[in-house]
Amino acid sequence: MTQRQIIIREATTQEDLLIAQHFYQMWQDMGIPQDAINPDWHNITLEFIDMARRDLFYKAFVAEVDDVIVGSASCQIIGDLFPNIFKPEYRKTGYIWGVYVEPSYRRQGIAKRLTSIAVEYLKAIACTQVVLGASPAGKPVYSSLGFSQGNQMILNLVVSA
Repeated sequence: MTQRQIIIREATTQEDLLIAQHFYQMWQDMGIPQDAINPDWHNITLEFIDMARRDLFYKAFVAEVDDVIVGSASCQIIGDLFPNIFKPEYRKTGYIWGVYVEPSYRRQGIAKRLTSIAVEYLKAIACTQVVLGASPAGKPVYSSLGFSQGNQMILNLVVSA
């Protein structure tokens, strides 16, 4: 059996809907119930991508096998959550989100390659750190790239069903 070539490249704006679909599917694969997701998820995601592209240096990357997109990842700088009094060279945080690979293409290093190219892009725009939220299945991938588990503390105010 011959090894198929996996091509990682920057996504085009024409692929935004596919990236939105991957983002939705990622949540479904993690067991989030469909009734917990806004039925207008695709428009919400597309509007966010448009804003992030305009204001937050957003870029997405896709993985292709035989001219079919089988995975994607998005990244951007994090918008300010509080008054940012630091100079950008001291603190400019990038964020990676929506890393998704179609189930039949998992465990082939695609998520690792997508994440790596997103990290390289964030380095190129002078980010000083990169943050992402990892699913249990994704943690080993991100750990292998040097990501460490942070000390983020969360207080859940809503009990899920």
